[in-house]
Amino acid sequence: MDLSLLRTFVTVHRAGSFTRAAALLGLSQPAVTSQIRALERQLGRPLFLRRARGVTPTSIGDELAHRAAPHLDALVEIAETGLGAERGARTLHIAGPPEFTSLRALPALAPLVAQGLALRTSFLGDTEQLLDGLAAGHHDLALTTARPRGELLTATPLCDEELVLVAAPRWAARLSPEVLLSTGAVLLEQLPVVEVHESLPFASRYWAAVFETAPAAAATVIAPDLRAVREAAAAGAGLAVLPRYLCEGALTGGRLVTLLDPPVPPLRTYFLVVRTGTLALAHIARAHEELLRAAGEW
Repeated sequence: MDLSLLRTFVTVHRAGSFTRAAALLGLSQPAVTSQIRALERQLGRPLFLRRARGVTPTSIGDELAHRAAPHLDALVEIAETGLGAERGARTLHIAGPPEFTSLRALPALAPLVAQGLALRTSFLGDTEQLLDGLAAGHHDLALTTARPRGELLTATPLCDEELVLVAAPRWAARLSPEVLLSTGAVLLEQLPVVEVHESLPFASRYWAAVFETAPAAAATVIAPDLRAVREAAAAGAGLAVLPRYLCEGALTGGRLVTLLDPPVPPLRTYFLVVRTGTLALAHIARAHEELLRAAGEW
């Protein structure tokens, strides 16, 4: 059986789409379709059911993926080990949101560099793109706030991050925590908000958990990096919802003030995600263990 056909098959299985698999493999969609049909002819069985959006694996397709994927990943590991031996270091490709990866993951992995581990980092805020890249083998380990579906990716809870509603002192002086708890959603609609996206992902999560509603007003400032949101809020541009770890220094230094202390603070869970079976590879397992160890102190 042609290994290139198996590689294409596993990528389609992980991506759930010929189109997406073609993009991940750097092939045309007709080429991917042709390779899958060739493999189906060799096996004498259909591997996918074509749907209006993407494909669904047949039972034979699922069985083949579960049997073949770990071995294909192991072959990649063998090839990379050979390259790594020439360079004197193993390389871990890690991907995740820029802020969390920069401030949490990379410092935690720094001790492994002295032990011969090389790091390559991709900053990706889009969860679907992140998991697609992991499934296609572009990354070894991903940090994400969404648990992937299916069995070809394995997720381990890493840590919970608390979300806090903050503002510069001049805004905080106008707001009473007691009033915010009772009429906060209405009151806050009158104030400027700083966010990472027009969809208000952080404000929406906070509003739903604390006020049991959705924010009605649009953001005044959009900056697609939480560190930029923090700095804009500290400079007085408006209110912001931020992970506590990201703004702890600004809170301690008085540049930002927490506006509310709800009884149950909103949380986001981070997951460590790998392709199933790759924790058998030493360099991925070491990084996985080190991140879990470090997370106990976050």
